[in-house]
Amino acid sequence: MGEANTGDAFIKHEFDEAIAIQKVIVDAETKLSTAHPVPAARTAIKASLKDDTTYLEELRKLGKRHDATGKVEDVAGGLKDLMEESLATATQEGADSDFYEAHAVLLNLKRKQMDSAGGMLEIARATKDTELRDAATELQKAQKSSSETLADELAAYAVEIATAA
Repeated sequence: MGEANTGDAFIKHEFDEAIAIQKVIVDAETKLSTAHPVPAARTAIKASLKDDTTYLEELRKLGKRHDATGKVEDVAGGLKDLMEESLATATQEGADSDFYEAHAVLLNLKRKQMDSAGGMLEIARATKDTELRDAATELQKAQKSSSETLADELAAYAVEIATAA
């Protein structure tokens, strides 16, 4: 991101990244909500998927005002590749450690999105964009809540894997 990426260009970039990350989250949750070997984790992921699909549509709608479409740039691209590789390994090999890794990457994506929502919230406040402010606040709270749930499930999964006979 060079010096030219300021003002409206920066806002567009932030929306593109948020849309791209949210799409990766939705795609990952779609796969893990049926393939994850831990029933409680599947349930938590399914619950997040419904909300995350709604947030993706909201981000696309809000981003459209800034000509953002979800262009995949460096950070989003790296996280997308990592998620896709983790999911492919987990679903092809089926080992608990591979699903654990995919679960951990999903959690990382959601935490990244929570941070992005915080930035968007501050942008919304500075630009007096109440619609964006409300959407960013809701997204940030939802990502925080689902991240906490996924983190708890990940910790329980770690214990299950570590203590398997």
